[in-house]
Amino acid sequence: MPSTPPEQFATKAEIKRLKALLRERRARDAEGVFVCEGPRVIAAALDHGVELLECYVGVDATADMRAVAERVAATGVPLRGLDTYAGARVGDTTTPQPVFAIAAMQRLGPDSLGGLDLALVATRLGDPGNAGTLMRSAAAAGAQVIVLGKGSVDAYNPKVVRASAGACFAVRIVEGEPAMEILEALGAQGVSCLGATAAGGSAPETFDLRAPTAFVLGHETQGIDPDLPLDGAVTIPMAAGESLNVAMAGTALLFEAARQRRTSQ
Repeated sequence: MPSTPPEQFATKAEIKRLKALLRERRARDAEGVFVCEGPRVIAAALDHGVELLECYVGVDATADMRAVAERVAATGVPLRGLDTYAGARVGDTTTPQPVFAIAAMQRLGPDSLGGLDLALVATRLGDPGNAGTLMRSAAAAGAQVIVLGKGSVDAYNPKVVRASAGACFAVRIVEGEPAMEILEALGAQGVSCLGATAAGGSAPETFDLRAPTAFVLGHETQGIDPDLPLDGAVTIPMAAGESLNVAMAGTALLFEAARQRRTSQ
């Protein structure tokens, strides 16, 4: 484990703050920071050049947790120790991974939508697991941007960050903006905005997804707002069942776009 003598262990105030950042959106928003938990997410943050501000590692951390903490410390970031009790209290999971890094948020607005050719717009996505999965799929399929519209889950919710497995650092994330404004901005740039619907739309292969495209996803149960300015509706053909989970649907659409782009080369 990195050398952490008692005077370098986290204070009660630091532990309280760390817990608040993990559990409260208002605490994250007030400071403009969020928490990366676990070696995989912290390593991804380092690999993508994310600004890390502090690091905490438990005395009972595993070798891979200690190794990533040493990587963070080597960049000059302050490192603090957590005793076994403190590490268990900080994490918000049943079996927390006792290595945490505080990172600066990247707060991007509509002006960051320029120059994209594949994007995902989630208008009112509520589930953190779905948001994290869609970040992974967007990064894997080559999308540049994922939008979590106003009313969606917090992009820096620790459950979202964990579920993304580090992919949250590989794509631009725009959040908190009204979906109407986002779609109007994309339309002005010539991006085709296609709404994913459970029924009534055209199959994804009927669209030319090699052109700049944004797939628009709605609420998990209520779907897409009918007033949104869309260029078309896309429905994934199914042999059985009513609809796919929103994260699965978004993934299928992103990879159809990726397939079309590969085969056109």
